[in-house]
Amino acid sequence: MTTIGFLACATTMPGAQSRREDAFEHDSMIAAIEPAFAARGWRLRVVDWEAPSSEFEGLGLVLLGTAWNYQDRAEAFLAKLDEFEAMGITVCNSSEIVRWNITKTYLRELEERGARTVPTLWRETVTTKGVAEALDVFECDRIVVKRQVGAGAEGQELIARSSLPPRDWNFGAPAMLQPFLPAIAEKGELSFLFFDGHLSHCVRKLPANGDYRIQSLYGGRELAHEATNDEAEQASKIITALPFAAPLYARIDMLEGEGGKLMVMEAELIEPYLYPEQGPQLGENLAWAIAQRFEI
Repeated sequence: MTTIGFLACATTMPGAQSRREDAFEHDSMIAAIEPAFAARGWRLRVVDWEAPSSEFEGLGLVLLGTAWNYQDRAEAFLAKLDEFEAMGITVCNSSEIVRWNITKTYLRELEERGARTVPTLWRETVTTKGVAEALDVFECDRIVVKRQVGAGAEGQELIARSSLPPRDWNFGAPAMLQPFLPAIAEKGELSFLFFDGHLSHCVRKLPANGDYRIQSLYGGRELAHEATNDEAEQASKIITALPFAAPLYARIDMLEGEGGKLMVMEAELIEPYLYPEQGPQLGENLAWAIAQRFEI
């Protein structure tokens, strides 16, 4: 029987003493994927990505799953992927894709390839003076400061012109600065889920009242969204713009701009949540993509 690994982390693993508040999302994905794999005669094995190499013996394929602390251990995570590949284990998505996707400067490359993106300033260090300058450049009243290597809005800050940080403030990490776009609170974000380049399902993610972050950790909620042909085409163009063939899985997060044109917020190719609640066909679609690609 083929066994496929699903990487988790210490705080998403079932039975962990201190699980993340959003670890239920891990459980939801496993509940969707496991039966679809079993129907094809495959077994799913959940493993902490930081476990000893011996825990991965016998695996031919590993999915990056819910390794949701990788951003704080980026070099160790990349080294682990290299180790898997040295062991003859296929990693999806590959270490090449992860290296490209792990730093959000990849958005600049997508823009060069024709993608619409949110206006962004890229800075290695961000101080209060830098925030004030960005507010002037974008001619806006609020700005979002994000980590260049980050996930789940962790460490993100929304700063208003009327309440700048203290003069000695420093963001503390290489950052991207973007104008706050009211559309994120008013219309939410659209996530398009692709498997082997084929659109599976779409989700509209809305923040809690008074917030702008759409993750469940901050009270965000998700609704199934029937993508229009135009929306699906715009999202598919982001897959085409990637500097490599369509990955096994991808989640393209987009925000509606002027005239209904979508701007790419993120191309999530490492360990995205795949929203099985809004895409009940998720497990079957992922299994199909794996079977197509690896002939197992």
